[in-house]
Amino acid sequence: MAESDAPKLKLRPIVRLGIFLISHSLFVSVVCFTAGVLALLLLPVLAKNTYISENALMPGSASNMLSNHDVSEANKLVKDLTNLKLRSRVSEIESQRLIAQYMSDLGAEVTHHKFYPQLNQFHPLHFFTSPDSGNIGKNVSCSSLGINTVGIIRAPRGDGKEAIVLVTSYNPMKIGMGEAFSLGIAYSVFSLLARVTWLAKDIVWLVADSQYGEYSAVAAWLREYQAPTFSRVDIVNSETCSQSNIDYELGQKPYAERKIYDGFRRAGTMAAALVIKVTEQSDHFEDSLNIYAEASNGQMPNLDLINIVNYLAVHKQGLQIKVRKMWSLLHCSWLNTLGAIFESLGHIARSLNPQWKFGIPAAEYVEGTATLASSLYYQGLGVPTGPHGAFRDYQIDAITLEISPKVSLAKMARRTEFLLRGGRLIEGVIRSVNNLLEKFHQSFFLYLLTSPSKFVSVGVYMISFALLVAPLPIVAASLHVAACNFDYNQTKEKSTPQASSASKVDVILNSWKWLKAARKVFAFHLWGAVVSVLPYFIGQIPDLTPTTSFIVWVLLSVCSLLASYLILGSSFSEASAYEPQKKEWISLKSVTISAAFIGLSLTSIINFATAEIGALLIVPICLLARPLKLDINSRKLRSFIRAACNLVLGLIGFPPATYVLLRGVFEGSSDINVGDFWKWLETLWAWNSATYLYLGIVHLPCWALCIHILFHHC
Repeated sequence: MAESDAPKLKLRPIVRLGIFLISHSLFVSVVCFTAGVLALLLLPVLAKNTYISENALMPGSASNMLSNHDVSEANKLVKDLTNLKLRSRVSEIESQRLIAQYMSDLGAEVTHHKFYPQLNQFHPLHFFTSPDSGNIGKNVSCSSLGINTVGIIRAPRGDGKEAIVLVTSYNPMKIGMGEAFSLGIAYSVFSLLARVTWLAKDIVWLVADSQYGEYSAVAAWLREYQAPTFSRVDIVNSETCSQSNIDYELGQKPYAERKIYDGFRRAGTMAAALVIKVTEQSDHFEDSLNIYAEASNGQMPNLDLINIVNYLAVHKQGLQIKVRKMWSLLHCSWLNTLGAIFESLGHIARSLNPQWKFGIPAAEYVEGTATLASSLYYQGLGVPTGPHGAFRDYQIDAITLEISPKVSLAKMARRTEFLLRGGRLIEGVIRSVNNLLEKFHQSFFLYLLTSPSKFVSVGVYMISFALLVAPLPIVAASLHVAACNFDYNQTKEKSTPQASSASKVDVILNSWKWLKAARKVFAFHLWGAVVSVLPYFIGQIPDLTPTTSFIVWVLLSVCSLLASYLILGSSFSEASAYEPQKKEWISLKSVTISAAFIGLSLTSIINFATAEIGALLIVPICLLARPLKLDINSRKLRSFIRAACNLVLGLIGFPPATYVLLRGVFEGSSDINVGDFWKWLETLWAWNSATYLYLGIVHLPCWALCIHILFHHC
């Protein structure tokens, strides 16, 4: 009687909440995932206007000092470059000498940095190094030598500890009008900064030799600037290129009075870098400015750097700012309908309370969604969108500014106006960065752009990801409890009064049988690691087309899957002979969902955009996966719908199928083949993108486990 009257222990609120969520896992999963998708679609509505956080920047507070004289000198440089007939090695050296002469005339310290083209080749042991980590080809020669021209202006009010970098690419083998004008804009600003007295940071102008790629040239110079090494490059320079050095010195003889420094010259710590590009095609409406900011693995520069460029370009120079968009989304009827719904909801909200600022015009929503999708994709891709990405590898804020003229630059009057506007924009940005007393730190580093003047911060867009993955641990715990209860009921039915103590031991042992499912999950993830390494060995086979390489990769992947399953999963298969089949697939699904949750969470630390896109693809099939045999045998409409959804999600979740489907939807390409997917993968591993690791070690094994559950023999 005393025992029955004893009060029961009251569970803590957090424990009761956990029990409630686990017992209602289906409802919670539907609500959370739906809310996550809705939160993702609401991001353009929730975007904020950009603002400058660092007060010291003060963009536009000073009048422009760039004069017509600076522009005329820049015009002269453009004319001299375009008149050069670059058809041989001698003329290439001539162009480098000409640029160095112009720099030296301004009193700058001029040096030449020699480098060799780097091999962007996948190697598993070098994956976590920078894309251009000093891997030089075996057959290097002086003919493959690249030469960067560098000019440095020492700040009259600085101590040499900080610097601002200007980068312009230039191919001496094939001069283009756009490259010549980018050099002209940079030179006009450089000539101004050579004589001003307010400069507090050194100015470095890097003319990158882009005949082997812009990124390769900039990365080679940065690698020598930040971490000088005495490796094979120096040996080749000193031993095999003596004749090239002689030819170069001969090219300098007519200008021996110009001071060209030997060796590598450095300035201070880089505060920011601006890559200047001019496109040759005309926009036909007005001069426009495209901003490229994405670096490797979704890294972005400080938002203040983009904000000052946007402010000066729009309010001072009258340029139209553009950022990348998914153009195919602009014509989606369902997106326009959704934008109209949000616009109507905004009108209703403001009618109830004028202070409720919800909803934007439908056209603005569609354009914001297209920009957001592009920002999410290029951050998730993990590949730099320009040579500015090389700076971000060293935690230097950098962006690429691509200026497009509205008409042809053949007319001299139009050419002068274009150089003046572009030069004054760069001058304003440099003056703002020159005001900084420390590195950029006030504004955001994690953000998504919905327009040049609107952004979504990490505190907002992480909500959608959290809602998408929230069902995973809840469902995993619910399945584990169901498997344990199944074992308990089976033991209870078979137990007798004489074997009660033995049954308790069996229940305890059965609660650890999930380790057998974990062994199979580990086997699949080990297979994923093997699949990720296979392209390195396939790349050693000569004369393989992308399509053939993909087929070989698939065949080797299937063989390795069978081998890993037989080696590491055989003991699990033996256990299934006497273990109930129902409990087997439930335990396997529970561990699979747990592995997917851990993989997505770890990926979000490295590249949040990759984790966001991955969650949209892998979470639905992980939650819905159920043996097709059970759904077919039940003969219910709900079961048939679930089976159909599982098959569709299984097809969409397969990486090659996802690639073909998304490319067909967004680009409308009709001639897509599996070789294109191989080329896309080559881009990922060549740039050491974390997305490649996610696909191989997280997404592909979890997808294969879900397919295994669908065809489970229960």
